[in-house]
Amino acid sequence: MPTERLTASTDISNLMFEFLTQPSYPKAAIGIEHNSVTALSLRREGRGLYGIERASTVEFPRDLVVPSFSEKNISSPQEFRVFLEEAVTTAGLLNQKNWSIALPSNTARTTILTVDSGKTSGAQLEEIIEWKAEQSFGSPAAEMRVTRYPISNDTDGRARYFATAVKLAVIDEYETAFEQMGWRAGLILPRAVAESKWLELQNDTRDSILISTQKDGFTAVLFRRGEPSVVRSVTCGTKELDDEVYRLLMFYNDRFGDPSGISMLDRLLLVGRELVPERIRAISAEAIGRTLTILRSNDVGLEVPIGQLSFDDLAAPAGLAAFAWP
Repeated sequence: MPTERLTASTDISNLMFEFLTQPSYPKAAIGIEHNSVTALSLRREGRGLYGIERASTVEFPRDLVVPSFSEKNISSPQEFRVFLEEAVTTAGLLNQKNWSIALPSNTARTTILTVDSGKTSGAQLEEIIEWKAEQSFGSPAAEMRVTRYPISNDTDGRARYFATAVKLAVIDEYETAFEQMGWRAGLILPRAVAESKWLELQNDTRDSILISTQKDGFTAVLFRRGEPSVVRSVTCGTKELDDEVYRLLMFYNDRFGDPSGISMLDRLLLVGRELVPERIRAISAEAIGRTLTILRSNDVGLEVPIGQLSFDDLAAPAGLAAFAWP
C-alpha cells in the first residue's frame, strides 16, 4: 500500500496535525487498550476547551486483545465485537456509525524521520523516505500502512516527518471488526499519537513531554514549540517504570539542557494509572533539579466529569474526537 503523505508546505508553523483537521471527522471516537475499550462523544465548550458528552469504558477479558506490531492482536473477533457493542450501547451511542479509532500503542511504531531532501524531489524523495521508514520500523514498506506529515526542519535544515506505521495484517483485524459492526472508521491512529493532541493544543514555547504507558512500558513524545521533536518507546515492567522515567528525563537534560544547566522542560502529561504524579514530581526534581508541573485533564482543555470516568481512558479517544473542530 502506498505511503500516506502530506506535501511539505512553505509555512510550517501550524503543521502539527493540520492535515487531520482539514477533513470532516466525527465527534465520536473509540479508544482500545489491551484491557478495555472506551466509547465517547465530545462537545466543544470554547476555543481549546472540550467536554465529555457521552462516554463509557468496558473492561476486556484477559488476553482478548494482545497488542502487537507483528503478531495477531484479537484472539476472538466475535467476542471483541460483543464488547465494542456493549461500550457504545452503555454510552448511548449505538446508532453512531462514523468513528475515529485509537488503537493500542503496541500495535504501531512511531518515530521522527529525518531526510536530507535538498537535492532530491518527487519519486527519488519518496524512495528515500520509504527506505527510511523500513529501517526505522523494521518491516518492508509493502507490509505497512505508514502515515506521515512534515514538521519543522532540524537545525541542519533537513526535512523531518512525524511518522507512524501499522502492519497491514494487524490493522486488518481491527478494520474487519469495525466493518462487521457497520462502522465507518475515518481516522485510525495509535493511542500515544492521539493523546499528543492535548499538548499540540497548548501551543506553548516551553517544552513538554507526554508519557503514555502501555502493556510493556511506555511511549514518550517530546514537544518543542508546539510540535513533536523526539519519540522514544521504552520496554520495561511496572517495577522499572520509575527508573526508566528518570532515565528519560536525564536524557532530555543531557541532550537539550543549555550549558548553564537550565532546562526548557516545563510540564509533563501523564497517561496511565501506573504513573503516580507524586512520584514523578519527585523523580523530576532529582533528575533535572526542579519539580516539573504535572498537567491535569482540565489543564489541557478536557473537562472530565466527576465519577467513574478516567482521563487515562478518555485521553486518546477524546483527542481524536477533538479533530472534528478546526
